[in-house]
Amino acid sequence: MENSLEHKAPHKVVIVGGGFGGLYAAKALNATNVNVTLIDKRNFHLFQPLLYQVATGTLSPSDISAPLRSVFSKSKNTKVLLGEVSDIDPKAQQVILSGEVVPYDTLIIATGANHSYFGKDHWEKVAPGLKTVEDAIEMRRRIFGAFEAAEKATDPEQRRAYLNFVIVGGGPTGVELAGAIAELAYKTLKEDFRSIDTSETKILLLQGGPRILPHMAPELSASAAVSLQTLGVELHTHTRVTNIEGDIVTFKQDNEFTEIASKTILWAAGVQGSPMGNVLAETTGVERDYSGRVIVEPDLSIEGYDNIFVIGDLANFSHQDAKPLPGVAPVAKQQGEYVGKLIQRRLQGYNLPPFHYNHVGSLAMIGQNLAVVDLGLIKLTGFLAWAFWLLVHIYFLIEFDTKLLVVFQWAWNYITRNRRSRLITGREAFVAPQTVNNSNDRPLTKV
Repeated sequence: MENSLEHKAPHKVVIVGGGFGGLYAAKALNATNVNVTLIDKRNFHLFQPLLYQVATGTLSPSDISAPLRSVFSKSKNTKVLLGEVSDIDPKAQQVILSGEVVPYDTLIIATGANHSYFGKDHWEKVAPGLKTVEDAIEMRRRIFGAFEAAEKATDPEQRRAYLNFVIVGGGPTGVELAGAIAELAYKTLKEDFRSIDTSETKILLLQGGPRILPHMAPELSASAAVSLQTLGVELHTHTRVTNIEGDIVTFKQDNEFTEIASKTILWAAGVQGSPMGNVLAETTGVERDYSGRVIVEPDLSIEGYDNIFVIGDLANFSHQDAKPLPGVAPVAKQQGEYVGKLIQRRLQGYNLPPFHYNHVGSLAMIGQNLAVVDLGLIKLTGFLAWAFWLLVHIYFLIEFDTKLLVVFQWAWNYITRNRRSRLITGREAFVAPQTVNNSNDRPLTKV
């Protein structure tokens, strides 16, 4: 077994990934007698839980981002490198970047997860997911571009296709997207167009399982479903997408196949480990699960290498309740803090008990004054849940000025019900009307 934690100070810790896991690992090592190098292909930390608000025009990307160099400007033992890791040499204890080699004594991998299309990767072009700023901007372009294209469409079938929104996946991201788009269509944009009535928008939320928000208590899932339906969202549970071709989505429900024409298909159905999982598997032989996440030990290290840790969404930690921990920000945060403390203790000649996640609850925003919060014994719905959701997300934002900006934006949006970040950007800023081959939402022959 490789063991490199007994080197003389300064101990070199390399962290790959500036998300919640990497960020809090570096923070835990602040002002310690170690040299920390944080590597990320972006120069900012992104608050992913609020990406859907960028996609729907409530916030701007800068509102939910914090420059990494600014975050660690006062951490004299922390160096930030902009770059993408291409390989790891665990024997030489080196991380390889393009044109640069970074040595380490301890390595922390926190590169998160990507979208999973369950073997249908070609769907990504027509059904974008939501993991990066670019994803959110592209999703925003498609959402607002669809309303603009509908305003110019003269054919009723074309117009309906632009006003049909299909969201695949009923987890928190899918639920929050569906609620936000419903508020856009039925409230915010209602008076903004002249040729279309945005209240004719049709929003479908497709969920493969028996209920939305499956990780929450059943009564909260039911409450969220009622709230979404009240907003105008059409829910389809026990429903699986079988094909996406052009503008046509085919889904199966109760052994019946249905097609719907939609110009805006949004993916929130699955995730898979980042490509760094492949690199680790090739260089260390570590096992991965079906979704590409790395199987980790009780202390979050990988088998055979007690100086390599994998945390956050890339880690499959199944040593608690016999099932993997969810890929949410609190898990990554606690794992980052744990590994940071563990490194310090080992350098002092001690150890820590295995990692244990303290469940802090699950929550999802549905719309203005509508949310659900599951804190175990305490369960909240409606306005109280909505207020709690706001406070939690403000708390987890990194920089103080960002907190102030977001509070101001939310207050303004609450008062005016307007969204100031409704920008359509990108090379294809406007989606021109096209011919829709399938004119009706029609059931197909049972198979």
